[in-house]
Amino acid sequence: MRVLSTDEARQYVWDLQEVEETQVSVVGGKGAHLGALSRIEGISVPAGFCVTTDAFRRIMAQAPSIDDRIDRLSRLNPDDRDAIRTLSAEIRRDIEGIALPDELAAAITRPLTRLGEQAAYAVRSSATAEDLPTASFAGQQDTYLNVVGPTAILRHISRCWASLFTERAVTYRQRNGVDHRTVHMAVVVQRMVFPDAAGILFTADPVTGNRKVATVDAGFGLGEALVSGVVNPDVFKVRDGEVVARAIAAKERAVHALPDGGTQEVAIDSRRQEQPALTDAQAVRLVELGRRIEAHFGRPQDIEWCLVDDDFQIVQSRPITTLFPIPETGDQENHVYVSVGHQQMMTDPMKPLGLSIWQLMAMVPMHEAGGRLFVDVTQRLASPASRAGLLDVIGKGDPLTRDALETVLDRDDFVPSLPDATPGGPPAGGAPAPIETDPAVVTELIERSEASVAALEDDIRTKTGPALFDFLLEAFEEHRRVLSDPLSMQAIMAGMEATWWLNDKLREWLGEKNAADTLTLSAPDNITSEMGLALLDVADVIRPYPELVAFLKDVEDEDFLDELPKLAGGTEARDAIEAYLERYGMRCVGEIDITRPRWRERPTTLVPVILDNVRNFEPGAAERRFEEGRRKAREKEQDVLSLLRALPDGERKADEAKRMIDRVRTFIGYREYPKYGIVSRSFVYKRALLEEAGRLVRAGVLPEKEDIFYLTFQELHDVVRSHRVDDQLVQRRKEAFRSYHALTPPRVLTSDGEALSGAYRRDDVPAGALIGLPVSAGTIEGRARVVLDMADADLEAGDILVTAFTDPSWSPLFVGIAGLVTEVGGLMTHGAVIAREYGLPAVVGVEQATRLIRDGQRIRVHGTDGYIEILS
Repeated sequence: MRVLSTDEARQYVWDLQEVEETQVSVVGGKGAHLGALSRIEGISVPAGFCVTTDAFRRIMAQAPSIDDRIDRLSRLNPDDRDAIRTLSAEIRRDIEGIALPDELAAAITRPLTRLGEQAAYAVRSSATAEDLPTASFAGQQDTYLNVVGPTAILRHISRCWASLFTERAVTYRQRNGVDHRTVHMAVVVQRMVFPDAAGILFTADPVTGNRKVATVDAGFGLGEALVSGVVNPDVFKVRDGEVVARAIAAKERAVHALPDGGTQEVAIDSRRQEQPALTDAQAVRLVELGRRIEAHFGRPQDIEWCLVDDDFQIVQSRPITTLFPIPETGDQENHVYVSVGHQQMMTDPMKPLGLSIWQLMAMVPMHEAGGRLFVDVTQRLASPASRAGLLDVIGKGDPLTRDALETVLDRDDFVPSLPDATPGGPPAGGAPAPIETDPAVVTELIERSEASVAALEDDIRTKTGPALFDFLLEAFEEHRRVLSDPLSMQAIMAGMEATWWLNDKLREWLGEKNAADTLTLSAPDNITSEMGLALLDVADVIRPYPELVAFLKDVEDEDFLDELPKLAGGTEARDAIEAYLERYGMRCVGEIDITRPRWRERPTTLVPVILDNVRNFEPGAAERRFEEGRRKAREKEQDVLSLLRALPDGERKADEAKRMIDRVRTFIGYREYPKYGIVSRSFVYKRALLEEAGRLVRAGVLPEKEDIFYLTFQELHDVVRSHRVDDQLVQRRKEAFRSYHALTPPRVLTSDGEALSGAYRRDDVPAGALIGLPVSAGTIEGRARVVLDMADADLEAGDILVTAFTDPSWSPLFVGIAGLVTEVGGLMTHGAVIAREYGLPAVVGVEQATRLIRDGQRIRVHGTDGYIEILS
């Protein structure tokens, strides 16, 4: 047997003390973190070494048949658990069956001479995709404790290599879009620690996200008892060097090491079971060590620790990947942020270009975190007058956000109290002055918006290179001017305030809830409801031609419109779809993000909705639905006025109600138009930027046009000027964007990191009902269709749409459903407005609706009272 020299052996074995934090590709995530931990002053880490990924690659190269199995594994659906289980087991058997070359085995066992050949060791997997800032992969590979002797250590190293292909690890990688071939396995071998107590320290509260509160879980013996759920841990909450809460559990069992290797569960003496595993002083000292580790890595950590003779040994530290990031401010002041996405009905992450352009167009400063935007409302909450106005406006739109803000305000010391800037004056952000009820106002506003977009399209045509970006900055100024048009704001508020007045007064006078819902049916000038009805007209053109319908069922390519004229009725169908795209093609799901594909860019998105309309409706449905809504609104108006006149002082009440009914029908439809104008302008910006991206691709600066989506507006401007791009930056941004999808954005976020989503404080609903916000009156029972992507919708008449959120692009689905349930939304958000427009019972703001309601279940939506019953 050839013995490897020290330098040759170092290709395969590194002492932990040699390992740098950046060497993940050599020693895996766990090994890199342990190496870094071992060099932090005051932190004790058990001695050991790493078997590098080169050793793993050498072993894998000895079994070429594994390559074929990995190829087959990569092609499997992550939900095909049986196939994954079978194939991954075959790969593990192959790896464990490979004999280690003698010189490799000798190189691995050489450090045992120094550390103790017959000592006990922990043999721990350390994959290169593990303990990363964006994905922990915790628990995906195997660890073996109390392994004694060189032969046993080598055998367990092989088992660690094989554990790269456990069923859970394979599934996790496939769900996270990680290629199996890009992940390699190192193995950490450390002297075994036999602790009095062990557990986990989170340097930020893993439940609330509060970065100033650390949580310590502790139990007797090895930490395996806690990880495997054998016992409930003691829990200590530590803040500012003090235990602020503790819960001591009855710890009936512990995991201890066996003399000859391995571990076993043992019963704990009854007299000791309810004793704390740590003293308060020890918990505080442990958190101090955790803060030192957190400071080194620069982010909150999930730390595994052992207590031996009052000395803490750290055996692992990884980033907590589930915490929602905090906007960066550069100061140490308290801040309270409100989610923009919950107001805009788009809580998905946005790409950097979309974020930066929305920030440049916004009327108020917006802060980015986790791929989402937030507004800092601290100053408005600090002043009593502006606080009342803010809570009132937010509460009308989304009671959960108001409740979350009030939860923060209940902590007297978090938001400073400031005097009102203008004592006795109106609240900041108060309503604009009222305007006359005149339909010509809305006509003028729409004409202004159309003229502004047309001028933008004309002016941008000749702009390229740096001049385009200078022009766009001016266009964003015009964008803000259009948004802040006083007349537009007056019209929007007129419709909303008339709605609130009618609901409040008619409930007071007639005892009727949400009467305005019927009074606003088929209101004029509602661009979003018109968009849904217009797609019914497109279906009318296609329905008479079975060959055309059959063709559309198999459409996959975005150029299908060019193929339509080859079929009977195809020219008319193409013209109808093109006309629809000309008016509405700038829309899409998540349209506040300029990087999202528009219907004009991806017209196949509309095909399933068109086919649903062909199947579920008769010709002329659009006009009939609109007229039916208008008739119901007229009848409701007559009923209300008749009932009011029969009351004491009835003529006055009826006159006031009539004025408000006229007002709401004049202005409520316009509520939807400003968003249409924003999206229309944004699509003009996007097309110009993509043309610029095309020039960069042709010049060899970028490999793909869509890479610009991962640059901010200013960064893209710099690339256009310099013709240089940081490829690594683009790649990091892509990885970060993927990771943001796993984060749930809160409605309210504090600078301490606390994520609050609010609660409905109601006791007037049946047991087991899902509570939400009533936004469109009526009760409907039907089949729930849980739809997360509009392109996947397959709806039948009478279905109830259940989804995370709806923006205007979802309105074409509304014409074919009987009711609506969303996780996000408010009284005046687009989904609510269109649900009322179409007369659909709707409840929004239902937390986790898409998880708690299963597709196909029968549910009952109480749109008047704001709750959902699951019937089957």
